[in-house]
Amino acid sequence: MTEPDDPVPANAVGEPAAGRPAGDVDDDAGGADEDGADNAATEPLATGTGGARPGTDVGDGQGADQAEVEGPRRRARRERAERRAAQARATAIEEARREAKRRAGGRLVNEPKPVARGVVRGLKMLLVTVLLVIVGIGLALILYFTPAMSARNIVVVGTGVVTREEVLDAARVRIGTPLLQINTNQVADRVAAIRRVASARVQRQYPSALRITIVERVPVAVKDFPDGPHLFDRDGVDFATGPPPPALPYLDVADPGPNDPATKAALQVLTALRPEVQGQVGRIAAPSVASITLTLGDGRVVIWGTTDRTDEKAEKLAALLTQPGKTYDVSSPDLPTVK
Repeated sequence: MTEPDDPVPANAVGEPAAGRPAGDVDDDAGGADEDGADNAATEPLATGTGGARPGTDVGDGQGADQAEVEGPRRRARRERAERRAAQARATAIEEARREAKRRAGGRLVNEPKPVARGVVRGLKMLLVTVLLVIVGIGLALILYFTPAMSARNIVVVGTGVVTREEVLDAARVRIGTPLLQINTNQVADRVAAIRRVASARVQRQYPSALRITIVERVPVAVKDFPDGPHLFDRDGVDFATGPPPPALPYLDVADPGPNDPATKAALQVLTALRPEVQGQVGRIAAPSVASITLTLGDGRVVIWGTTDRTDEKAEKLAALLTQPGKTYDVSSPDLPTVK
């Protein structure tokens, strides 16, 4: 026989409690679904038979179904709330970061940068340099205009045939002129324009002197012209007219001058001779650069040829002249001959 079921308590699911209608259970569930923002996080979820409250009939499926419907909704609400909270926190952190960056940028703009030591050192050096330049310019201006540094004495060095008066007249330097106002290059050019002067140098000697040094031209050959003998130096410059010095050889070329090839070739040979041989030459002829001959004072003739190997030819000639003969041919220094 089957025993009768135990009586169901009045407060079980599906039956109304004492003094409360049965529909109030559904209303409570719906109210918890709509207004349970506060209770959703704390109230336990009911799943299956294990989720039934004590005293609830296990076989009654109404409470279990209601619990299964309510669980995902509450979980979704909780997850949405958590996402909103996380988004709010991220927004707050980003705003705080931007604010900190903005404040830091404002301080960098407003606060002056410290000056580096190297910059300070450079500024000091620049200031010192500027001061030195200013002082130097001031001293230069004082020396340029002051009569204390003026040419009160002019010293001329190197004169021989050229006189001191000729040099001073060509220099045209007024006594008492401040030394810095004298253009030494221009003065040297004016002095070098004298025919007998080969070169000139002008120097300031502080505090009150000007030194002019000249080098006179030295004649190495002479050529007769209708107006008299003309003297030529080793560069072929015709620098003087007048009686030649003793033992000066005559130059026999068609058109003597510093730019004439025959003149330059003849003078190159003449200046390459040994001093004891050069003193014996009475005439040097150069019809062309390839046909140079020398006539000694005693009538002997030297056939030189071209200017090739001039130094070797000069050595050979000095040795050949110790031998008797009338014609000495050194045009081929490897095979010199005496006739």
